[in-house]
Amino acid sequence: MFIKKLGIKNFRNYADLEVEFNSNKILFIGKNAQGKTNILEAVYYLSALDSLRAKTDAELIKWGEDSCLLKADIRKFDIDVELEVFINPPNRKKLKVNGISKNKSSEFISNISAVCFTVNDLLLLRGSPDDRRKWLDLAISQIFPAYLERLNKYNKVRTQKNNYLKELKGNLNSDTAMLDIWNEQLAITGSNVIYIRLNFLYELQKLAKEKHKHISSDENLTISYNSSILSDIDCSNKYGNNIEYILENFKNKLEEKKPEEIIRAQSIVGAHRDDVSFFINAFEAKKYASQGQQRTIVLSLKLGELELIKDKINTNAVLLLDDVLAELDDVRQNFLLDAIGTETQTIITSVDTLHFRDEYLNNVEIFDIKNNTITKK
Repeated sequence: MFIKKLGIKNFRNYADLEVEFNSNKILFIGKNAQGKTNILEAVYYLSALDSLRAKTDAELIKWGEDSCLLKADIRKFDIDVELEVFINPPNRKKLKVNGISKNKSSEFISNISAVCFTVNDLLLLRGSPDDRRKWLDLAISQIFPAYLERLNKYNKVRTQKNNYLKELKGNLNSDTAMLDIWNEQLAITGSNVIYIRLNFLYELQKLAKEKHKHISSDENLTISYNSSILSDIDCSNKYGNNIEYILENFKNKLEEKKPEEIIRAQSIVGAHRDDVSFFINAFEAKKYASQGQQRTIVLSLKLGELELIKDKINTNAVLLLDDVLAELDDVRQNFLLDAIGTETQTIITSVDTLHFRDEYLNNVEIFDIKNNTITKK
């Protein structure tokens, strides 16, 4: 997979930008607040139709404008593909592949996969459950594009259920026949989400575990899925095969928590309440791991994502590294750069070139960013 050209209009700080890539190694150099990260965000948005930073699409639009446009020419399996996203809130975003409109997001994001590694990702373990759920969901979408549609369906059902719960106004004597219907739909859609998450984490852990051990030598990385309907699940086991068991427990937990949900007028059971935990030698990393150990975990996860994408879709994802090298020590920097490989198109942002070995700078396309202007060196 190779991005040949990226076009941006009214996206973040860029009014009109077009940049061509001719190498697998691309480096954007510039001081902070010049728009380096915005370039990577544009690429990632084309792969996931979501931003790792913005909560709404409206935040992506340049100040004073009503809409923005992202375009990319890519090559995948020796086939040229043109991608286009027009964002104009509150209207639905318009998607085109080779000039043909696409109504399903899965038909669009299946064309390009990307793994993004930012400074904020280094705080993944210490962040909120919502941060980890978003990381997990977007990582899955790079391999299974239809997953986002299933997740959106689940969230739509959850929103409708919450609206109905508010209508009950905490009255436990209300007729709950409609609530039972919503719970049935929530259990079915939610079980699918959890099932896919568990299978993804099972595959990811196998890869990330080996990469983590390569860096740390004697540390054993494991992942646990913290479910609101089941006990914590060790992702070393392929538990996700049993979707019927997940569905049964989902329904039972919804029935058990029905009175509490009526009183609180919100859904307190489901995939939207789940979390992920990481362990080193059976000790929870969030509580006991050093900063260096936590960074090793995140690095291992990102490289695991990269390899898993290649295994599942038979092509390399684009790797986006946003100022992350400055936050890693020499051992982790070298491991990351050595692990990338020459076949992976890698777009890196940095303040300067001081963090790169001389041999890495060979055959690198370097772009300077200053005052919203990009100049190729």
